[in-house]
Amino acid sequence: MNAPKVTLPQHSDNLTKLLATAGLTNQQQKYLRDFINRYSDRTKKSKQISQNSRPFLADDKNLGDFNLLFKEMYYPIVAHCSLGSKIWDVDGNEYVDVIMGLGINLFGHNPSFIKEALIAQLDKGIQIGPQSEVVGEVAELVAQLTGMERVCFSNTGTEAVMSAIRIARAVTGRNKIVIFSGSYHGHFDGTLIKANKVENNHSAIPLTPGVLPNFVNDVLVLEYGNPESLEIIKTHQQDLAAVLVVPVQTSRPGLQPKEFLHQLRELTQATEIALIFDEMVTGFRIHPGGAQAYFGLQADIATYGKIVGGGMPIGLIAGKSKYMDAIDGGVWNYGDDSYPQTKKTFFAGTFCKHPLAMIAAKAVLKYLQSEGSSLHQKLNERTTKFVAALNNYLTIEGLPLQMANFGSLFGSASLEISEENSAASLAMDLLKYHLLAQGVHLLGVSGYLSTAHTDEDINYILQAVKDSVEQLKSGGFLPSCASV
Repeated sequence: MNAPKVTLPQHSDNLTKLLATAGLTNQQQKYLRDFINRYSDRTKKSKQISQNSRPFLADDKNLGDFNLLFKEMYYPIVAHCSLGSKIWDVDGNEYVDVIMGLGINLFGHNPSFIKEALIAQLDKGIQIGPQSEVVGEVAELVAQLTGMERVCFSNTGTEAVMSAIRIARAVTGRNKIVIFSGSYHGHFDGTLIKANKVENNHSAIPLTPGVLPNFVNDVLVLEYGNPESLEIIKTHQQDLAAVLVVPVQTSRPGLQPKEFLHQLRELTQATEIALIFDEMVTGFRIHPGGAQAYFGLQADIATYGKIVGGGMPIGLIAGKSKYMDAIDGGVWNYGDDSYPQTKKTFFAGTFCKHPLAMIAAKAVLKYLQSEGSSLHQKLNERTTKFVAALNNYLTIEGLPLQMANFGSLFGSASLEISEENSAASLAMDLLKYHLLAQGVHLLGVSGYLSTAHTDEDINYILQAVKDSVEQLKSGGFLPSCASV
């Protein structure tokens, strides 16, 4: 059944009533009403598609928390096409994209070397069931770049993390794991948790309805980068199967605790606890060998995804043979008396090692191997320069926002706005919509640069920030003088 075409309701009267009760000044009300109308008109096809599909499509699309004040702008931009650093939406608007596939597109959109590999594989067919002919080569390339001994493949990052935890528990024979507050490990029930602050005993409680309390009983939530967390791990060492860590969290890119990570590595080695690095974002981005190579240590197990798939869905679990042998029983040879000797855990997935994912991964890994570390070094330096220029402007303007970066990932380093300063708080929320209206595609104030971004793109983003701030000043959401 086709979705009915819904005519968008007139919202002017409702919006006027809402703004009048929101505690905004007359200047702010008029500005926000005009801006919402302009934004809605600029992206009217995206809005119409969202309205038409809502009766049938259950989809949050990473829009963040619903704000009734911004209801008329609460819809995702619908893309029509993309190339390099740009996307074009269904209304014909052009954007410099810094979402970059939520961290997937290190080389920009639709890079020719990946596109050509996918087309060649499509001509051969999509054979699911038999083994992909390049899967062994891809595994070897991953091992060469990361220094890991063995590799297996899943469909998503969530599956990879879930499987890594199962492997650690199977090999160690222990049940409990540690994760750190502020980290995100996918939507597996066993990691959708938060600290139980009421009991203050580092235990976990479900993050969201539908996650059973019994599912998180064996998880401790500790503070990342805090030396006290190491002491707690020591206390529980006999029960811990693994410590799961995102080395640099996307929500806190300025927190890069190298010394803490080295101490954690020493502790987990001494107590035979599996150290698992979740490198979904940092893997192949900060360095060809990921955050482990950057910080100069090696985990027992690491999970990867995003960049390595070249736009195709993929997850990787890589690690030491001691752990990875639990997937297949270990290495053995034909023609002798060897056989699988390690007790296996369960691992499966219909679409694991999908031919398109494998061929795209091969193209990405070969490209990274040929480019060497200079690709990452140049991109990291460019991002650092961009963030410095942005912070310089934000400081001059007196805005309560500073940015930080970890390589080509950038995001908020500090956002300190008092509850009383509602205008400043609202301005920060509005900044995202203003940048979208200026042609910068982003979520919140974080994003990624790619090798496709040019100096012109970066200057465009900086100018868009400046123009957005000036507009927010004209609307009364930011003071004209530099004091927020």
